[in-house]
Amino acid sequence: MKPGQLCSQCKGKGMCGLPRCPVMERFHSSVRVKPSDSYMGGAPSVFVGAHGYPKVTGGPLLIGESDNPEIWVEKAYTIDDIVGVRSRTIRGNTAGASRGADAMQEIALSATPLDVEVAFTRPVAFDLRFDGTIAPVGLTGDMRKIDVLDNAKTPRPVDRAVSDTDLLAADAVWDLYRDGVGVHQVSQLLSAGLLGKQRKVVPTRWSITATDDMLGKACKTVVSRNSALDEYLVFAATLHGNTIVCILTPGDFRYEMIEHWQAGSMWGGHAGAIMTDGESRKGKKGYSPIAGAYYSARLAVLDYLRTAGRSARAIVIRSVAGSYWAPLGTWVIREAARQAMAQPPTTFEDLSGAKAFATAILGNSTWEHHSTLLTEIKTQKTLFDYFS
Repeated sequence: MKPGQLCSQCKGKGMCGLPRCPVMERFHSSVRVKPSDSYMGGAPSVFVGAHGYPKVTGGPLLIGESDNPEIWVEKAYTIDDIVGVRSRTIRGNTAGASRGADAMQEIALSATPLDVEVAFTRPVAFDLRFDGTIAPVGLTGDMRKIDVLDNAKTPRPVDRAVSDTDLLAADAVWDLYRDGVGVHQVSQLLSAGLLGKQRKVVPTRWSITATDDMLGKACKTVVSRNSALDEYLVFAATLHGNTIVCILTPGDFRYEMIEHWQAGSMWGGHAGAIMTDGESRKGKKGYSPIAGAYYSARLAVLDYLRTAGRSARAIVIRSVAGSYWAPLGTWVIREAARQAMAQPPTTFEDLSGAKAFATAILGNSTWEHHSTLLTEIKTQKTLFDYFS
């Protein structure tokens, strides 16, 4: 296996054989919290681990500031800013995620961070874990006791969705999103076991991708009824070293994502690494090898098409530079794609112009050789072709 492919699959699991992952080392150097067996302060969200599922550990994330990625983007946090926040964040654990479940649910329900008082069984310790989907957390501690000192400020749409035990989880997620509840809180509610008919605590990394997937499917149902674009559009934006380029072409909805870790980037190794995946009008088969990034970018594209009242075939290229030195989670891809789709697009009359422009933004044509949808668009005619 090539070095770039190894890094892109390892993501800090130690497959390279080095004593400590260089990325973990930089997180470790950012820790500024003295070990303590107690905590009093803000609990902005909850975290449920996936290891050992269905017997999981979970609890609050403890930090005296917001951990909502949408706010990080709004405040223009740098990677170092975010790493600083996450390195100081404590993951409070309770075995089985049962003791302290009421506290977890109160925290997930609240639109604002709640103050809590926590007693740990021993001083908190550095225990960094990341997989590319979740935003990593630097510290962890097993909780002996937790007391919530505030009352949850629950938005009305959240109260309605949580109270309706006959509402399917997918419908609850869609209703919340349309009512203006952000993806971050929706995934928190799902993780804390507060949505759907058969409610259970869900690992956070699963709830993040499930939320993006369910919202994407709901958007796709709307988009499938829209009329097709009558031109070729290219959107682009860069966030934290992640450049997103989206090409929209006339036709019914198709989607393909190409993820390119540049040579020398975090998971790119010396030669770089590329992964691709896509879906037809009928939908996605199986879980994407690109993991959560696939669903996060798809949601942003479908949101644009839903709002614009159009359908299209979409090719999304994610190019990751060396400046993206810390795996911050799939929210980066979602927000980068949202920023791209929010920009006025560059318009072209044909595919060749759109393709050339996308290649110019990316700085190379590597993506073209890995695109199946590009070949399909070139060879298959649409009604637009017959009337142009």
